[in-house]
Amino acid sequence: MGSPSSPSTSSAAAAARFTGRAVTGERPLSGALTEVGLDDGRTVVVKRADAPGAARAEAAGLRWLANAGTVRVPVVHGVDGRRLVCDRVAQGPASASAAVRFGRDLAGLHAAGAPAFGAAPPGGPEEAYIGLAPMRNVTGDDWPRWYAAHRVLPYLRRAVDAGTLRAGEAADIERVCERLPELAGPAEPPARLHGDLWNGNVLWGADGHVHLIDPAAHGGHRETDLAMLRLFGCPHLDRILAGYEEAAPLAEGWAGRVAVHQLFPLLVHAVLFGRGYAEQAGTAARAALRQAG
Repeated sequence: MGSPSSPSTSSAAAAARFTGRAVTGERPLSGALTEVGLDDGRTVVVKRADAPGAARAEAAGLRWLANAGTVRVPVVHGVDGRRLVCDRVAQGPASASAAVRFGRDLAGLHAAGAPAFGAAPPGGPEEAYIGLAPMRNVTGDDWPRWYAAHRVLPYLRRAVDAGTLRAGEAADIERVCERLPELAGPAEPPARLHGDLWNGNVLWGADGHVHLIDPAAHGGHRETDLAMLRLFGCPHLDRILAGYEEAAPLAEGWAGRVAVHQLFPLLVHAVLFGRGYAEQAGTAARAALRQAG
């Protein structure tokens, strides 16, 4: 932590305002993140989000996940137009026992449910974000139609318009969307999703529990969170899945539907980061079509 300071910077001022404590020091972690020490010995994290509504969307998502009383998330102390102040997670080693607990807790989070597919967290905006990409929380009652219309096709169009996604790849993804009613598996109720569940948003706490950060929370299909966790790798993933299945068994054939659920994050990444992810999205679409026969 840096030297003691008065709350003269925007991050320090936000931390002081929302916690009601004096600031003793601060340490930038990145262009958007700053650790701020408080006079009671605690450390909070101040995150700057420049996109309109992004800080409010993230705060609403964290609170909605916390209200399920299952997976641990940092306590939100306050949010304004551009800054979110929350507790810092003290990190420790990844362990198999923590992974099993996380799997059970994640199942509980999903089971807490949502009013509809695409439902925003209470107090969260319809125009939200996944990472730096816009994400609209438009509701629907039928998961295959909703997923195609609001989680696959918007990013497909953006990637095609930018020249990132080729015509053949786009055609394969469109075929998956057309066949989603048969590819989706048994109908499931809307789950309370983290929504951006890649390894970087999974923090292994010093307390022996997993803590989740940076949600793009919304009502969705529970297999989407699990598919994203698998997409970018995660320590002890087999133990996470074992804990999940112990608490809430997945529908038969779920492993064959992973590619369907990975289309959403892959297309988001294609929009944000380019051609490599577009190729992966095309590969996932072809895998989904082959699985269907």
